[in-house]
Amino acid sequence: MIEALKEIETRAKEEALVVRDAKAFEALKNKYLGRKGLFAFLTARISEVAPEERRAVGQEMNRVKQALEEIFSEYGKSLGASGAVYTKEIDTTMPGTYPAAGSLHPLTLVVQEVTSIFERLGFRAVDWFEAEDERHNFDALNIPTDHPARDSFDNFYLDDPVDGERNLLRSQTSTVQIRFMDWVKETKRRPPFKIIAPGKVYRPDATDATHSFMFHQIEGLYVDEDVSFAHLKGVLERFAKEFFGPETMTQFRPHFFPFTEPSAEMDVQWESRGWLEILGAGMVHPRVLRAVNIDPQRYSGFAFGMGVERMAMLKYGVKDIRQFFENDIRFLRQFA
Repeated sequence: MIEALKEIETRAKEEALVVRDAKAFEALKNKYLGRKGLFAFLTARISEVAPEERRAVGQEMNRVKQALEEIFSEYGKSLGASGAVYTKEIDTTMPGTYPAAGSLHPLTLVVQEVTSIFERLGFRAVDWFEAEDERHNFDALNIPTDHPARDSFDNFYLDDPVDGERNLLRSQTSTVQIRFMDWVKETKRRPPFKIIAPGKVYRPDATDATHSFMFHQIEGLYVDEDVSFAHLKGVLERFAKEFFGPETMTQFRPHFFPFTEPSAEMDVQWESRGWLEILGAGMVHPRVLRAVNIDPQRYSGFAFGMGVERMAMLKYGVKDIRQFFENDIRFLRQFA
């Protein structure tokens, strides 16, 4: 049976090559794929095949049918409505067809815009590992071992420890702060420095309209002598007006983060929805500076972090975070 199927595939291809008019082509197609054609004849005889061979025969039937359909589709395109072999003439006086224009993903657009704003303020964009150890993700950021943020329900821990230490997919881009300041120490450099760190982070959240197990953050860090909360407010207010518009109103509310003290959340005023939180920020905690051998008596700094998806949802009026990851061309085309 399998040999017979292969034989009709070969014969169909050979006969299709010599067909020169539409009528003969239709007759040939019916000969092989018609209700009373050769393929239908072999299909009706599958009951005669031994039970242990039927699976293989059925798979071959599916393959041959698809091959026959492709053969007749390919050669059918070469025949015009007049029944003669179709040869396309090009009218050079007709206007050209422009290629479809691609565009960047909306999240990429937001990352690039935010990065550009902070680069104009003197910040340098950096990135580091997405798989991290507990020191960089927790310990050096003043998050103690009994803190609930270290729970396995809130992190993607990796199965194989390295040098006896658990590793995980980073749950925040704050890890880049520590990596960068470690690098400053190892290369015998010293402040001042300004960095921002855009990148992916991972948390085992249930996916819904506002949560995803993978999302993007942008972290910022500035360390120098005599850095104050006034510097932090000035930088972030300037950013908000650049990103959302010059009339944007902002406010800061007290908050708590383990790695900053004092800490705050920053809101922007939305005409239709009131005050909306866009990022968290604060003065770098002295323990964080000591963890990377920077003297908190001499140096101070501020840090901030924002969610890229949240910024994009506010800027573009998107209601569901899942739309950013579904690859629906109808949605993405809006940003072309």
